[in-house]
Amino acid sequence: MPLIRYHHGMSSQTQASPKPTKPIEANQSADFCIVGGGIIGKACALGLAQLGYSVIQIAPDLEKNQALMPNQFGQRIYALAPSTKTLLSELNVWDALDHQRIQVVRDMHIFGDRGQANDRLHFSAFEAGRPELAWITEADLLELTLDQAIRFHRQIRNINTSVDDIHIEKDTKPTLTLDSGEQISTHLIIAADGARSPLRSTIGIAVHEHGYDQTAVVANFSCSYPHLQTAYQWFLPDGDILAMLPLPKQQVSMVWSTSPKNANHLMQLRSETWPNLLQEQVGGSIHKTLGNLQLQSTPVSFPLKRIKAQSLIGPDYDPKVVLLGDAAHVIHPLAGQGLNLGLRDVASLLQVIKNKEEFRAIDDRILLRRYERQREGDTSSLLWITDRLKKLFGTSNPLEKQIRNWGLGFVNRSHIIKRQLIERALGE
Repeated sequence: MPLIRYHHGMSSQTQASPKPTKPIEANQSADFCIVGGGIIGKACALGLAQLGYSVIQIAPDLEKNQALMPNQFGQRIYALAPSTKTLLSELNVWDALDHQRIQVVRDMHIFGDRGQANDRLHFSAFEAGRPELAWITEADLLELTLDQAIRFHRQIRNINTSVDDIHIEKDTKPTLTLDSGEQISTHLIIAADGARSPLRSTIGIAVHEHGYDQTAVVANFSCSYPHLQTAYQWFLPDGDILAMLPLPKQQVSMVWSTSPKNANHLMQLRSETWPNLLQEQVGGSIHKTLGNLQLQSTPVSFPLKRIKAQSLIGPDYDPKVVLLGDAAHVIHPLAGQGLNLGLRDVASLLQVIKNKEEFRAIDDRILLRRYERQREGDTSSLLWITDRLKKLFGTSNPLEKQIRNWGLGFVNRSHIIKRQLIERALGE
């Protein structure tokens, strides 16, 4: 009868002797307990509550989001795929979003690093037979809207604190002890606690992790030319990747994936230096496309890496924890699919729980394995594709450079391949 105890900060794991232990008397209980207060955790909490289950969500500063500024946009920007719109619509959240702060994307241009006209790839919503390719929005807008929906749902209780200790014993309900001393029993724990997931590490789920030796620098700019609802991405000769995503009010969000050394340099630039720097990139292509750029936010940076958990459920002997979002996988932002992938985790878990047989409990191992199998193909293939693209465009080999730039033009001329790529990017 293995026993796992999570001590201070949930950073250590010990196995006690298999003696019977006195059950912990919890202050309260819920069907599901979600650890993590980001978009993934909130969407999961709302979806489970709408299925009729009781949910407790635990995270520090759970509802302390930054206020939205009328003419400025937050630094955390996401490109939402149709699969994400579908989930948010099912949660009755999509229509509640402030759509004046959401920018539709109808075209995307990707350029190779030689600056030649044929080294490019163009994705078009019109060509794909759909009204749009994606929507660009702020993380803060999504979280605030989810908060509003959760606040009025009687099946959800938010607790603004951290988990101090977890007691998992075979064939019994797991119990969480909070920093406040409060104890909660639940049928299933959802780990939506981020890429460094303490829950994941303490229940012994290993990860495959690979650092890209790159840092993403993110900032918002106003542009003097209309962006025409178009996203742009340039692969630079030195292996950098520079993306400009359209925002409302004739602004764009820059995501510059570069070396840690150059990222440190960029973070120290004065605001008046940025326009000239961006005008010089890729033979002046950015300036020709978007005109004069003016910095509208303070740049922020974060290191880039690839993470994949070896299992999405645990511990092995009696799974009581399910991984979602960054706790399960982290990918390079070049494809803009990180949040979409995590929300497809949420959609899959909700589908499995909704369609379960009446005789199965919500923590039935068979149900959890169904979720894990559903997510394996989508997660592994997207991680593999993104990783290979990053390595391909980061190489300095002249022959590989020539092949990759030729490949962009080849794919651009193939309507069948382009349509397949669009469907894959859209979560289909």
